[in-house]
Amino acid sequence: MSFPANTPPLPTPEPEPAANAPAARPDSPAFLPEIISSPPTDLGCAQLEQPEPPRWRTYTLHSGLFLLTLLTTTLAGVQLTRGELGLLPLGFGPFPALPAPAEWGRGLTFAACFLGVLTVHEFGHYFTARWNRVRSSLPYFIPFPLGLGTFGAVIRLRERLFSRREVFDIGLAGPLAGFVVAVAVLIYGFMSLPPLEEYLFRIHPEYARFGSAYGQFVYDSQSQPDGLTLAKPLLYQLLERAFADPTRLPHPRELLHFPVLLAGALSLFFTALNLLPIGQLDGGHILYGLLGHRRFNRLSTLFFTGFIFYAGLGLFSLATDAETWLYWGAPYALYLFVVFRRVLPGRRRALLLGAAVWLAQLAAALAWPGILGNPGWLVFGLVLSRLTGIYHPPAPDETPLSPGRRVLGWVLVAIFVLCFTPSPFK
Repeated sequence: MSFPANTPPLPTPEPEPAANAPAARPDSPAFLPEIISSPPTDLGCAQLEQPEPPRWRTYTLHSGLFLLTLLTTTLAGVQLTRGELGLLPLGFGPFPALPAPAEWGRGLTFAACFLGVLTVHEFGHYFTARWNRVRSSLPYFIPFPLGLGTFGAVIRLRERLFSRREVFDIGLAGPLAGFVVAVAVLIYGFMSLPPLEEYLFRIHPEYARFGSAYGQFVYDSQSQPDGLTLAKPLLYQLLERAFADPTRLPHPRELLHFPVLLAGALSLFFTALNLLPIGQLDGGHILYGLLGHRRFNRLSTLFFTGFIFYAGLGLFSLATDAETWLYWGAPYALYLFVVFRRVLPGRRRALLLGAAVWLAQLAAALAWPGILGNPGWLVFGLVLSRLTGIYHPPAPDETPLSPGRRVLGWVLVAIFVLCFTPSPFK
């Protein structure tokens, strides 16, 4: 269904500069957000009209991607409930063995819950775009042969958003809708926990002799290898205390065997990931709507710099051996230059900012020996810097939000705090 194109508001004439006023430099702080804006993404792109493809082709593509993602996510659920994270169990070459018949049910349960949250998230964007008469594609699901089995899903807006309110509404609708479903999934998971004897002790019969206190004995053993542990964000812990029977709760190292809880916990994490207040992530759209593009872009710079600081924390210290410095020092210095090249104008400023962040990391490692961030975030930082960008372009209509929308926006900021954890797996 097509919609009429949005009509941009009439431009407001800008006052003429004084005759004796000095010309502002393009690289001055006042101009920084305008000249260093990221490439337009789904919520900010203006494209030329193209002929609509046949509906059967469109529906076939979207449904095919969804079914393929359902398969890969089911296989990922099988692998995760085995207590492992990596290649999917495809049964050939380097891939693990195919699932046993009993494992398919656990994998499908995980996929239904996890993809359910993801689907509601994307359709929250989609239906809000339609409500605002902005033409949008259906969600494109992205299958992937390792990890969680998917890179998520995206929708594509086919016309530009002309108001700050539209950007805010469409950006907020997805994580808010997905969050509601994620909380419902977790509450159901906590309230439907089976007795340990009927589920967990059938997976690990050797734990049965210890009863519900198995964690005190099993994990203290030197022969017990470290397993993959799922981190619990603050909201997860609150819901656990409110709805779970303590006698049925699994030890954190056994949480992966419970597909509903696993899907709910990961859904909270990815909701928080989308709400990171950087660039053109959903959280960036929300905070841009609350603050306007100038104030938001200044904050986004600080958030992104702190994000990279934490990601590389502890990789190098004064106690690091010479071989590590020799082989990995130069690549890390190049990485810092590449990610900060889009933060400040000019190579010299990018080099100085990268050097300052590295020195701060070394100082922190000296003050707190053994401190370690999460190096996995370095890849995500590169994606943010080079692909989505860390700045938000202004909308033609910068009218501030209504009081009700501002309250809802700050509620989403609080949800981010409750759901975020620096690392989902330990």
